[in-house]
Amino acid sequence: MEQPDLSAGELVDASTPAERTDEHFIERHATFLRRIKDGPIGVLFLGDSITRRWVEAPELWEHYFGDYQPANFGVGGDAIQNLLWRILNGEIDGIHPRVIVLLIGTNNVPTHTGAEIAAAVGKVVDTLQEKLPETRILLVAIFPRGPQNRDDANADNPYYMDVVNAANSELVKLDNGDTIRVLDIGSSLIGPDGNIIAELMPDQLHLVEPGYKVWAEAMKGLLQDMMA
Repeated sequence: MEQPDLSAGELVDASTPAERTDEHFIERHATFLRRIKDGPIGVLFLGDSITRRWVEAPELWEHYFGDYQPANFGVGGDAIQNLLWRILNGEIDGIHPRVIVLLIGTNNVPTHTGAEIAAAVGKVVDTLQEKLPETRILLVAIFPRGPQNRDDANADNPYYMDVVNAANSELVKLDNGDTIRVLDIGSSLIGPDGNIIAELMPDQLHLVEPGYKVWAEAMKGLLQDMMA
């Protein structure tokens, strides 16, 4: 069973690698270590539950990425520090993906500033470049999360968009037009009323199948160019 996205911010420093000890994390990590022995990976997806849930849209996954020898290394509940631990502990050893699609950070939003999140994601990018210098990185900006309006916020559903926007404003600066590209699809997930489109993100955090199609379509041309 997928763990809820509640593990963000267990460390004050989101840039410090942190191993999780829950069963979901341990099982996923072991699965990924086995996957890297099973054959080549052309495009590797790294992230949290938003990435992991591509498994719930298998036809889209195959349609958009099947030709690229894809692998999905998403873990529900992962914060940046957890993903950093994973890539330092075997999950990208011995593989040579052409492109890594990286989406991480929403689980740090409740406990870190936008600047801290951007710095930590930057460390992930730097680490990936150091370990896989020939791999290109397609960094996806943090998706919107509800509520979109301050007036709708409450104790159970706080307003986080200031943090998301602050982080994304720094992440776009990592785009060098070549080996690192940044894609922000946030505007495609928000309707004319300024709110997240319910058909795409019913819980205002996770995508469902129509949302994954929006993501795939937005990424299609850029990923194709980066894989070339």
